[in-house]
Amino acid sequence: MKLDVEINQKTTTIHLPNQQGVIVIGNEPDKSGHGVQLFLKAGQLAAVSTEASQIAHDQVITIKPDWDLEADYLAKSLTEYAVANGLLKVEAPTIKIPTNQRATVEDFRDLVLKILTGLGFRLAFLQAPKHSGKPRHRFSKQVSQIAFSVDHDDATATVYWQKRNEMLVKAGARLKPKPELNKDGSVGFSAKFAERLRSEHADDIQDFVTTRDIVLKSVNEVGLFLYFGGINSWLVLKDEAGKSINDWTIVK
Repeated sequence: MKLDVEINQKTTTIHLPNQQGVIVIGNEPDKSGHGVQLFLKAGQLAAVSTEASQIAHDQVITIKPDWDLEADYLAKSLTEYAVANGLLKVEAPTIKIPTNQRATVEDFRDLVLKILTGLGFRLAFLQAPKHSGKPRHRFSKQVSQIAFSVDHDDATATVYWQKRNEMLVKAGARLKPKPELNKDGSVGFSAKFAERLRSEHADDIQDFVTTRDIVLKSVNEVGLFLYFGGINSWLVLKDEAGKSINDWTIVK
């Protein structure tokens, strides 16, 4: 993973891959009201907030997505993570993360934690939990040879997990034309992220059919690209016998 990092006297700014946003590390809270802030005291997590908090701290990590990710959802997910690992003794925000958006929120959360850990921020709350509720999947050469089919919600495709971080969507894949809207008629952030993926490959799509092979980075991205997500895509991709990519790769 390649990262663009800017360092000055007061802050360190890390630009996330694929223009997904930035992580800003400093000593002062961000007062813009955009993003989620992690307040630390002596290396320990003191609070998770979407506002500039007055809680005593000596370091602040601010996460600012550049796409339409609801800050309250990310704050709740980070708080749930911290509470589950005994790092905070508070109740998570009462706001509910929609079922069809939880996987996207948690994937973004995990990306942020992976980057911070990889850059050497060995803080207690960044350590992986001993018992994670999220399934792990293992890539193998055997799996890379299997053609997985998608036939879901007006979308069809043939997909190969060709490398650890590469999912190949074969030319001729049919995309779901339009996403489901929120109850208020707005477009959800999962759908907006999916539209961004499609725009990056606009030259390879004609009338919602791909004209060339397309490489994406994960099963989750495949689901967003093809049918705007909304379901566990590890269960959607299946081999010719009906065995899912989850069954092939899950670590038990």
